Amino acid sequence: MVAKRRDRARRTDPAHLFAERRGPGESRGRHPAQDHAGGVLMARWTGPLVTGALVAALTGYGVIAYTPDLLMAAAVNRVAAGGFNRFTHAPLATAASRQIVRPSPDLAYSACPFDLSKGALLIHAVPVAAPYWSLSIFDSRTNAVFVRNGGQAQGKPFAIAVTHAGRSVPSGYRRIEVAGDRGIALVRILVADRTAFPRLDAARRATVCELR
Repeated sequence: MVAKRRDRARRTDPAHLFAERRGPGESRGRHPAQDHAGGVLMARWTGPLVTGALVAALTGYGVIAYTPDLLMAAAVNRVAAGGFNRFTHAPLATAASRQIVRPSPDLAYSACPFDLSKGALLIHAVPVAAPYWSLSIFDSRTNAVFVRNGGQAQGKPFAIAVTHAGRSVPSGYRRIEVAGDRGIALVRILVADRTAFPRLDAARRATVCELR
């Protein structure tokens, strides 16, 4: 009976990986863009991230407890094609994204898959002038350990250091501790007008990450 309850409590859907979640002390009020974008899968480049992991995880009862690790491992491996500890900027979804259930054509994603085995990940985040912008940090078990949107940042740049307990970080960086070496830093931008995407695409590249 207990095992069944645990199975029901475990979230294994792909959208769970990148759904907006708030950190401790952050406002519970919903941003209008969250209602607009909530419940959709990521664009073509992120939709298939967890398919293989889900198949592997759900074929045996005994591996259910490890599903979060498998999901994140699959996601990291997928987006790490562009390299670890650097942002990769995906284009907006197109008609080709129809192969993914309910693609979101008005969300732009930038992802920095990280590996902390050799240092801390330093992120210099610059919110862009869009209806909605956010930066989320996911640890190796898909937990959103940090979330900040443009409104919370008041549109101003900020710096965070993703690291392990006991490691030092440079001054001026907010310390964000995670479990495990690997995870993903994810930027989401609502593009209400596709003609504005070139401007937003250029502006989002001011957000950078590096291992130090």
